Amino acid sequence: MLVTDPRQEIKAFASAMLQWPARLMFPPVCAGCRRQVSQPGTLCGACWPKLTFLEQPWCAVMGTPFSHDMGEGFLSADAIANPPPFKRARAAVSYSGVARQMVQGLKYRDRTDLAPWMARWMLRAGSELLPDAEVVVPVPLHWRRLFSRRFNQSAELARAVAMLSGKRFEPSAVRRVKVTKQQVGLARGERHDNVRGAFRVPSEAEIQVSGRHVLLVDDVYTTGATVSAVTKALKRAGAAEVDVLTFARVIPGDFQPGEAATI
Repeated sequence: MLVTDPRQEIKAFASAMLQWPARLMFPPVCAGCRRQVSQPGTLCGACWPKLTFLEQPWCAVMGTPFSHDMGEGFLSADAIANPPPFKRARAAVSYSGVARQMVQGLKYRDRTDLAPWMARWMLRAGSELLPDAEVVVPVPLHWRRLFSRRFNQSAELARAVAMLSGKRFEPSAVRRVKVTKQQVGLARGERHDNVRGAFRVPSEAEIQVSGRHVLLVDDVYTTGATVSAVTKALKRAGAAEVDVLTFARVIPGDFQPGEAATI
């Protein structure tokens, strides 16, 4: 016969009662379509099948999925032809369907409440990166864009990742020192040119990353231009290694005509 601790039952009941007023005033809604759901941070039955999680087997460096197992440590053609400055990159989901709606909700519609739930999926995708990570750093916004947007979506994700994993969060370790054009509509080479020299680790922040293994967090990995530029800045400041963790990743076929401007 199972014996339960009445104190735990009372504590759980009290916690549930305290949550009821908030649940009544602000009922939980689907993270994709905003239909009412039973628990915060969940997807409704219609949205769940539209979410594509990235699973192994994948490229050991880039994290891009393979259609079948190519063997341990196998690298994609992109990783061989264009070795990135970071050590590894991982993403939780494909940037399509509901994932695109969630990113847009966080980024453009002030849905910062989504960040902790998105971060939970990121932790699953980055499980092999987290043991090495000593500090979590977000891709920064330029202060002008931060002023107009009021928050940095990458910092919200990085904060949640750090809190859930117990890692140090250093939101000011890297600064965006150059106003760049939107990456939307730029070709791969143009994206790299656009962010070249755009990031710098301030001298007073070098102690936060020097000699450490950095987990760099962003919302979407497209061509890798932005995270590569930030990685180079971190390495110039003495970072030992840099891994990249994003919520979503653009996979060939993710975009329909006219959708490229949604990142």
